[in-house]
Amino acid sequence: MKLNALMDNLGARTGTKRVGRGIGSGMGKTSGRGNKGQKSRSGSRKQATFQGGQMPILRRFPKFGFNNPFAKEYVTINLGDIEKFIASGKIDAKAPITIDSLMTAKIINRTKDGLKVLAKGEIKTAVNIVADKWSKSAEAAIVKAGGTIKNK
Repeated sequence: MKLNALMDNLGARTGTKRVGRGIGSGMGKTSGRGNKGQKSRSGSRKQATFQGGQMPILRRFPKFGFNNPFAKEYVTINLGDIEKFIASGKIDAKAPITIDSLMTAKIINRTKDGLKVLAKGEIKTAVNIVADKWSKSAEAAIVKAGGTIKNK
């Protein structure tokens, strides 16, 4: 077997149908498009939302709501999760826990706008956390366990 002898199977590749090339071709005159109408014209394409000339449903209903383009989105982590990752050995309790250390440990996969610590679950290990935001109950639980939490 040689590379220059390789071929496609018969019928695997078919040539493009050339339309509008006379009556003998079988695809002459109207080129298989029929007579008149929107679909026979060049550049005809109905949108996926087209509803036969009536007012489309997307335009019938009012638009509402607002998305703030300047809103900050934080990665959240719970105290119970931190305790679980310390127990499994993914996080070193002696080193400060930052958003970068969580990324290298593959606990979070992107940084977004910062790190927020929440108080779900309980923490028994004294840890030093560097975060952008935290809840008051999370701060109380960390201090009670003998750890600290501070801003970046």
